[in-house]
Amino acid sequence: MDFEQVTMTADDRVRPDGGIDALDPPPTDIMDEETLEPKALAQNAPKLEIVMQLLNQPALTRVYVYVCYWGPVSPPEIMDALELSKSTAYEYVDRLVDFGLVDRDESTRPQQLTAEPLIIVEQYAPIVITPTVLHALALQEVDDDIDYFLDRYGTGKLIAALRGAGLHFAGKTTQRMVATDIDVRETEAMMIIYALQPALAVGREHDPFFEYLFPDVADQMELPDLDGADGAPAKSEPHE
Repeated sequence: MDFEQVTMTADDRVRPDGGIDALDPPPTDIMDEETLEPKALAQNAPKLEIVMQLLNQPALTRVYVYVCYWGPVSPPEIMDALELSKSTAYEYVDRLVDFGLVDRDESTRPQQLTAEPLIIVEQYAPIVITPTVLHALALQEVDDDIDYFLDRYGTGKLIAALRGAGLHFAGKTTQRMVATDIDVRETEAMMIIYALQPALAVGREHDPFFEYLFPDVADQMELPDLDGADGAPAKSEPHE
């Protein structure tokens, strides 16, 4: 599977889970001999491994999202903003650098870190992963409601809830409708919709791929200012 950008428009049938409706089986020619060459599969293996690391390690993902949204930043800024110990912050930074997700400029003191936003769009799965999705998953480290929801329902349903929350804040659906769409209790839908508000507020401002998840309502959501989004990662003051 080659994780490349796929153009999406408002005319595409967007599912509550953030993917695209695939009413028919994928065309048989999407997987040809070239795609299935062991060399091609091996080249894509590291990309899949990186994504799995981020999905399964929310604490690591928090650091990636912070650098992606606020970079260039220094490790001390990360320590302050995310309340991490020095050893933990540098461990996560080193791992992200090794994964190729974070660039480290050591020509200055303290070193400066930047990160390119990650996007994965696979139409036929369907799967959409952007910094907004990763931020939503990482919030389980600091938000008990998201931690509960993930523990009970898993990653896929949280992404579905994120899409539903965006539609709700755009006035396109109600909490009860979201609950029905993603098959959770209405009280759980209300809980997760508001818990995901910070990820939506910050994502719309800083995620260049926000419209891949919300091509139809990205500019219609009524969201709080970034300073008023409880749980949103704020930029730390630079260290001298």
